[in-house]
Amino acid sequence: MASAVTLSAATRQNLLSLQDTSSLTATTQNRLSTGKKVSSALDSPVNFFTAQSLSNRSSDLGTLLDNISNGVQAIQAANQGLTSIQKLVDSAKSTANQALATQITTTGTASSTFSTNTTASTTINLFANGKAFSATIAQSASIDAALTALNSAATTAGVGNIFSKDTAGTKVVLSASADIEFADGTSQTALGFTTGTGSSASYGTTGSAVTGVPQAKELTVTGVKERATLAAQYNSLLTQIDQLARDASYNGVNLLSSNATTNKLHIAFNEKDTSNLDVQGVDATSLGLGLNSVNGVSGQNANVGNFLLDTDIKSTAATLTSASATLRSNASTFGSNLSVVQNRQDFTKKLQNVLDTGASKLTDADLNEEAANSQALSTRQSLGISALSLANQAQQSILQLLR
Repeated sequence: MASAVTLSAATRQNLLSLQDTSSLTATTQNRLSTGKKVSSALDSPVNFFTAQSLSNRSSDLGTLLDNISNGVQAIQAANQGLTSIQKLVDSAKSTANQALATQITTTGTASSTFSTNTTASTTINLFANGKAFSATIAQSASIDAALTALNSAATTAGVGNIFSKDTAGTKVVLSASADIEFADGTSQTALGFTTGTGSSASYGTTGSAVTGVPQAKELTVTGVKERATLAAQYNSLLTQIDQLARDASYNGVNLLSSNATTNKLHIAFNEKDTSNLDVQGVDATSLGLGLNSVNGVSGQNANVGNFLLDTDIKSTAATLTSASATLRSNASTFGSNLSVVQNRQDFTKKLQNVLDTGASKLTDADLNEEAANSQALSTRQSLGISALSLANQAQQSILQLLR
C-alpha cells in the first residue's frame, strides 16, 4: 500500500488559501459572464424566488398592456368616428337650412275670363304641396264669390288667400308661396286656365306622384325641384352616416354600430381583473341618432316629405340639433373613458418598470464590484502561489543536500 503524501502545515495552509481563492475567482467570473449574482435558487433561495415572482407579475402586466393598448385604439376609433359623423350632421343641417331658404312659389293668371256655371255648382280640385283640397263654387256665382270659396278652401289647406282677380276684374290670378297643382283638367278650364300638356305633376324624387294633371301653361312653379334635390342630398348624407358608423371599428370592435348598445369594450387593469373598465357602445347610425330619411308617402300626400313643407324642414332641423347634442355627449363620454384608460396604461408601464427594477436588484450583479473582485483575486492568487513556494523552500534545501 502506497503511503500518503505528507505536506507541511505551512504548505497545506497555503494550498487551502489557493483553493479558496480559485473558488472565489470562479464565482466572480460566473457573475461577470452572466451578469447575475443570483442565477439559481442555490445561490439565494429568497432572492431568487422573490425576483421570479416580480418578473412573472411584470410579464402578466406586459400582456395586459397589449390589451389596454387595443382598448385605447378602439376608443380612439370610436371618438374619431363621432367627430366625422358630427361633420356629416352639420352638412345635413346646412342642407336643411338651404331647403328652408329656397322659396316655393306658384304664380300665373288665367288666359280666359272667369265664366260662371249657370246650370250647376262647380267643384275645383287642387293640391297644395301635395295635399288635396277642393272648393265648391255655387251655381251662377260671380268671380268675387268664386274667389271667396277658393280662398276659404285654400286657407283650410294651410296656404292662405292665394286667389285674386286681375286689374280688369275678369280673370283669376293665382299667387301662392306653395306648390299649387290642379287635380284634373276640368278644374283648370273652370277657372280659365289652359289644360296642361306633358307629364303629370310630381312632388319629389321618391314615392308615388299624386294623381294630378300636367301643369297649366299659365302657371309657373319654382323651388319644388330645388327642394327635392336638397332632400335627396340629405338622404345621401344619412347613408354616409350609417356607412361611417359601420366602418369606425378597430380590431373587430365597433362602438358606434347599430348593435353597439348591446356590446361593451371590457378592459382589465390587473391580473385578477378586479380593476377594470367597461366602455359602453352607442348607436351612432342615423336611426340611432333619431334621423329619418326624407321620403314621400303613398296616396294623395305623396312626396310631401321631400322638403316641400317648411314645417317638415324645421322638424328635421330640430332632430339634427338633437343629434348634434347626442354626438357631443357621446364624444365627451368616450373622451373621459379614453383619459382613464391612458392614465392606467401609463401607470401599468411605470409599475412594470418598478417590478423589473426590483427583480434586477435582487439578482443582478454589480459588474464594477465584480471586476474589482476579479482583479483582487488575481493578485491574491499570485501572492498565494508565492507563499506556497516559500513554504516549500525548507524541503528544497534538503533536496540540495541529497544531490
